[in-house]
Amino acid sequence: MDGHLQGDVVRVGGDARQRFHDSRGYGRPAGGNDIDLSRVEAAHLLFRGDVDTVDGMEFEEFFVASTQSSERFALRFLVYIDLRGRGFYLSPTREGWPGTSDASGQADYDFVVHPRGTGPDEGRVEHRVRVVGERQPVPADELLDEELVLAVVDEESELTYLEATTPELDGATDFTPSQSLSGVLLDDRVVVWNAPESLYEYGFYGQPLTGRDADVEGAIQLSLVEAASLAEDGVLSVDESEDYEAIVERGREVEGERFDRRLAVYSTLRDRQVVPKTGYKFGADFRTYDEVESVSNLSHSEHLIRVLPPEHVFAPRDLALDVRLAGGVRKRMVFALTDANEGIDWLSVARLTP
Repeated sequence: MDGHLQGDVVRVGGDARQRFHDSRGYGRPAGGNDIDLSRVEAAHLLFRGDVDTVDGMEFEEFFVASTQSSERFALRFLVYIDLRGRGFYLSPTREGWPGTSDASGQADYDFVVHPRGTGPDEGRVEHRVRVVGERQPVPADELLDEELVLAVVDEESELTYLEATTPELDGATDFTPSQSLSGVLLDDRVVVWNAPESLYEYGFYGQPLTGRDADVEGAIQLSLVEAASLAEDGVLSVDESEDYEAIVERGREVEGERFDRRLAVYSTLRDRQVVPKTGYKFGADFRTYDEVESVSNLSHSEHLIRVLPPEHVFAPRDLALDVRLAGGVRKRMVFALTDANEGIDWLSVARLTP
């Protein structure tokens, strides 16, 4: 059986519709028993020996020609044959192809993957897959448009699948300080000398200033984001005045404009009854606890949060590093794309085995 290029699709006749589309989900009907195949689909059938040639070209020649004429063809082919090998039917993102909802066929993904056991004509979608090379930049805001799977092809042609979703970040830590607090602003922290025990034990604010031989009780050191959040809520005064701005200005002196973004994320999480604590040991901005009953009976944190500007562009290698680190410590990686004046977009990324 031979195929023929018509524009950028390969037309196959004979009994192609029954052999390839109806029974195995390739291409789209083109009238009668003919079907149209994308270049990737045609290359796969050539690779398998199901189609002999395309305009006289066998697999090797067609593969080289397609790589030269079609962007990321070699990468997309590797992903296509991998997902086919895993038992999925999948369709290319092209106008008029099954599963392509964008009328122009210019959506931000390369393949629609159908659930196992279903074909493209049933219209069901398991994954929308975008194929990237390990050096190809990925703008963060493009991952927010739809729930996507990034199929990253590294320089040795190995594949890593990363699933991008919108996380649910809602907790059950119902704690409000029962009394007003007074602190002193010192360098990059605030010290509350007579803090109630509940502030740390049940609210998980700050860190006690203590030691084996200490004769000091009730002193809590707060980070600047913790202190600013408490001051904004009217709970904390600094140097005998309710000077929220003094804490914020110190935060900006310490870490620049990042402070405003981190404070916005911290306060939002506290409003959602999620407890954020420093994520420094994990290379992140925060680690979070959905429910804190007491520090004495503390469970593991669930998420690592990295605060980024909305215009951030990921390098797939850095993205894979963050996700691998989070998974290695039994947490999920979340990126808070934050403009302090316009709100937060939440993006969760995790490894996926299709």
